[in-house]
Order: sequence, then structure tokens, then C-alpha cells
Amino acid sequence: MWVRKIGIDLGTANILVFVPGKGVVTNEPSVVAVSVLENKVLAVGNDAKEMLGRTPDTIQASRPMKDGVIADYKVTEAMLKYFINKVSGKFRFIRPEVMISIPVGVTSTERRAVIDAAVRAGAKAAYVVREPVLAAIGAGIPINSAAGNMIIDIGGGTSEVAVISLGGVVASHSARVGGNKIDQAIADYIKRKYSLAIGDRTAEDVKIKIGSAMPLVKEDYMDVRGRDLTGGLPKTIRISSNEVTEAIQDELREIINAIKKVLQETPPELAADIMDKGMVLSGGGALLRNLDQLITKTIGVPSYVADEALFCVIKGIGISLDNLDVYKRTIMLSK
Repeated sequence: MWVRKIGIDLGTANILVFVPGKGVVTNEPSVVAVSVLENKVLAVGNDAKEMLGRTPDTIQASRPMKDGVIADYKVTEAMLKYFINKVSGKFRFIRPEVMISIPVGVTSTERRAVIDAAVRAGAKAAYVVREPVLAAIGAGIPINSAAGNMIIDIGGGTSEVAVISLGGVVASHSARVGGNKIDQAIADYIKRKYSLAIGDRTAEDVKIKIGSAMPLVKEDYMDVRGRDLTGGLPKTIRISSNEVTEAIQDELREIINAIKKVLQETPPELAADIMDKGMVLSGGGALLRNLDQLITKTIGVPSYVADEALFCVIKGIGISLDNLDVYKRTIMLSK
């Protein structure tokens, strides 16, 4: 019997949906807009993101995922339902099997919440797989070989660091710091230094356009608009890339400490393999300029950004779905 399968990268910042034979069919922000009065979902994804920071009291636009786990169960369920229905199309009467990525450090209760939300949203069965394993598969790392491979997956809510050998996670750590906390650090710095309040989207723009993990010799500059906290009127300031570097140092230190912690727990033989091969960076956070150089300089182990770093987890889900019988036994987590 033909069974429909769907893969979902359930991220704090974005949701990506994979359908075998079609590839990645959806890549939208994990934002939901809800009517406060009717408790009804008004918009999901791109449409809801447009509303962030711009809604009246009667509408609440928020991210139901926080630090890689479900913060608002009902809204997450509605969001999953929206994406499952969107990709199911005319075959909606067939309940699909769904594979979902989850952070490596989640509790059994948080894991159960993801499975329950997917089943209630219309899945016939839901499987959860740890994000670093999927990111490693998507980055082209041979996870089943008897050698140590290190993956650093920096998402919107969490940074997942894991050493993988023979298809399993040997040592891992999940730091609840990622792109969102880096954005927040930029907003806080501008507020503190310039008395200017800016939104999450503006902070993200600053990070993408001029952000760097290490100081630049030739600095970049950007004009930032916001609300002056002293007078309450709109104001524009000019910020440099090195100011952004200064603003995000604490968050970068947290990611580096997570890497150090995992390396300290890694058996010597596997540590030697990692020294030889280097560490692979994936996830949207890996695209921060010079982050790979900062990690290489601080840790003393070569690191490089995976091809299509943003899509490593969803690519790993795609490969796993195509070989579901094999991966069900090796990388799935029990319910």
C-alpha cells in the first residue's frame, strides 16, 4: 500500500517541509497570527511574519516555538495542521507519515509534545529525529562509518553540537542560543548605546547585512531606523560591523563553550578523527560572516560551513524519508 510521507524541519525561526519526489516544497517563518477575541488562527508563515510588531490589540502574532521546543502547544498544532494540509493537496484523505526534527537536548515530555501535536494535526504516525544527526546526513557526512564526525548546527533557537560515529550520537550538547538570541543582543546593544528601540526584523537585517563574528579591518556601515527612547520620535543612527561584533560576543562565547564541552566528552580516538577532518557548521546561524574562522581560531580545530547550510536538516530528513526502513531502526527516537 502506498503511504504518503512528509518531512518537517520544525525550527524556531523557520519551518521547512519536504515531500519525497518533490523536494523542499515549503520554506516559511514559524510565525502564527491569532485573533485574541475569537481564538482563531488568522495567518501562518510568511503572511503572519508580515504582522510581527505591527498588530493591534485584537491580533497576536508570535512564534509558538521557543529555543527549539514547543512553547505554545495549541498554536504549534494549528501551524503543523496548516503545513500538513498545504502539502497534502488532493490526497488529504490519506493521513501521512511525518518525520520531524527536534533538538538533541529535549526532554521526553518535550519530545512527546511534538509527536502528539503532529498526530493531532493529521499525521498517521510521527517520528522524531535528533537535529544534529539529520544535519550531518544533509551535509553529506558518512554517519554510519566507524569514525568521529562533528556537526555544529546553529538554528534560530538552539545550537546543537554532536559527535557522531557508527550512526549514533557519541557526545552532544544543546545550547539554547541561536539566531534569535543574537538578534536580541544586537537590539539590546543599540538600545543601550544609542537609546534607540528597534524591532526583531530590523535586528535580523543588521546581522545579515553587516554582522561579523570577528572584527573587520575594513568596516561596513548601515543606517538603522527606530524609536528614540528619550523623545519617543522616529530616529536614524549609523552602526558599524565592529559594533555588531561587540554586541554579540556573549552569544558567540556560549556557542564556543558548547563545542568545548562536547570535545571534552569525546573519546580520544574520535577526537583525533575530528582534528583530522575538521568540524562542519550547518544551520542559518552558520552563515554569520567569519564564524567558521572564529571557531577555528578559538578551538584550534579546522571548521568549515556546509554547502547549503540552511537546508542541511531538511536535506537529511529527505534522505531519511527515502530510506525510512533503514533509518527507522538506527536514528529514530522511541516515543
